[in-house]
Amino acid sequence: MKKITLLAILVIAAFSVNVNAQTVVSGAATATATIITPIAITKVVDMNFGDISTNGTDGTVTLDYASGRVATGGASFSAATPGTITSAKFTVTGKAGYAYSISIPTAITLTHTNTTSTMQVTNIGNNVGANGTLTAGTQDIFVGGKLNLIGAQLAGVYTNTA
Repeated sequence: MKKITLLAILVIAAFSVNVNAQTVVSGAATATATIITPIAITKVVDMNFGDISTNGTDGTVTLDYASGRVATGGASFSAATPGTITSAKFTVTGKAGYAYSISIPTAITLTHTNTTSTMQVTNIGNNVGANGTLTAGTQDIFVGGKLNLIGAQLAGVYTNTA
């Protein structure tokens, strides 16, 4: 009798178990990538100290991006014929809010068209500092420096690309 009761319980238990069918669920995900404009720099204006004369004594001409140029020592210039006077200007562009760093040489050498006479530009600086941030995706950098000339500086054009 015990065997029948146990068998009956097992049969009832087997038929009372709920069987759930397996449902296959699938999903989809979207992949996104945003290509931004890379940071770029463009030269807008070259640095130009203008027309300078010397009285035979060493001197300097400081070209400041904020206050123009100032001559000291034997260097001078004429208000009537100043030549072209400009700080170098660069425009940096890219995604708004992005930061960048600036590296400027501390000195450069300008060479006369005769390729032997030179002058040094020192104290090179800019209006932004060592780091900038693109406000609205653009920023202008103005660069100036101090031109050092000797009293017997050979007349002519001196240049350097830096």
